[in-house]
Amino acid sequence: MIPETTIETVETILVDLPTIRPHQLSVATMRSQTLALVRIRCRDGQEGWGEATTIGGLQYGEESPESVKTNIDHHLAPLLRGENADAFARLLRTLRRSARGNRFAKCALETALLDLRARRLGVPLSELLGGRVRDSLPVAWTLASGDTGRDIAEAEAMLELRRHRAFKLKIGLRAPEDDVAHVLAIRRALDGRAGVRVDVNQAWSEMQAERAIAQLQDGGVELIEQPVPREHPAALARLARRFVVPIMADEALHGPVDANLLARLDAADVFAVKIAQSGGLFAARQVADIAAVNGLGLYGGTMLEGGVGTMASAQLFSTFDRLDWGCELFGPLLLTEELLTEPLRYRDFELQLPSGPGLGVRPDPDKLAALRRDRSAPRLHAV
Repeated sequence: MIPETTIETVETILVDLPTIRPHQLSVATMRSQTLALVRIRCRDGQEGWGEATTIGGLQYGEESPESVKTNIDHHLAPLLRGENADAFARLLRTLRRSARGNRFAKCALETALLDLRARRLGVPLSELLGGRVRDSLPVAWTLASGDTGRDIAEAEAMLELRRHRAFKLKIGLRAPEDDVAHVLAIRRALDGRAGVRVDVNQAWSEMQAERAIAQLQDGGVELIEQPVPREHPAALARLARRFVVPIMADEALHGPVDANLLARLDAADVFAVKIAQSGGLFAARQVADIAAVNGLGLYGGTMLEGGVGTMASAQLFSTFDRLDWGCELFGPLLLTEELLTEPLRYRDFELQLPSGPGLGVRPDPDKLAALRRDRSAPRLHAV
């Protein structure tokens, strides 16, 4: 007899959504975001959802939404169909051993399997990751229009709405001296009311970083994220030793192996934990544990996911004993369309976690049917 928990379908769905404004990084300017959603459905109709959204195209990383979909549909999904979803640990081991790399694709499948398992047990997904110690997370907002006046106005609006009081500035596209002037103007405008930090997205050489960080530190910037390329951990370590302002590793962290190397090199003061970039929720948990045992700070990062991926990250981050620098799980707020049946709740500068089973969120089947890239696909049904 076939168990009711047998996996029958694994579906990958691409959804293209405009952003509310251009989002300028050192490697690309985003005007839209493609969400790569995964739905695993069992014989009894129970579902689990995951997300594998990337950022900035192949200029940022090795995977794209299209490669995620192709590799899941043709290589990874066949490993799961016909298997018992309750044996999720064995299934995750199979995924790890059967394919190299593909961290984003594996993260989406892992999230969906955990969502499915937690829903069956009637508990939040965080309970499968150690149990939550907080029910809300402080959320920073990224200012990335590239225009100083516009960024100041945007920050003022967020403060007025009580949505964000920490702001990360995307820099690195312009000359370092121009970026420094831009950042310090915003820092002065927000003085005493909000924290300001910067993300260089690997754009500087070590020499450029030395000059710029010295000025940013003197100007009161509170955190410097990934100033040099990920291939240069020794340079990152030298910068971390030289400056008082904390240096945060992001693109240099592709999972626990990288985390262990950076910790041994004393190459960062803070780790940005990203579930997809780490290769999944359990791998991201290992990254956080390595940071904790080495006395490093933690920051909850994002790939600008939609509601599913954002809540998957939030479920993990809620289990961290310390989250020194908060998180930046604002991805859904950057999109022009809401895909969930109930939007995520942002209140009093924090993201509120739901108490329901699994992720606690679900995509709206009507919206997905209307917005998915392949609109000729079979209609999704709510469960």
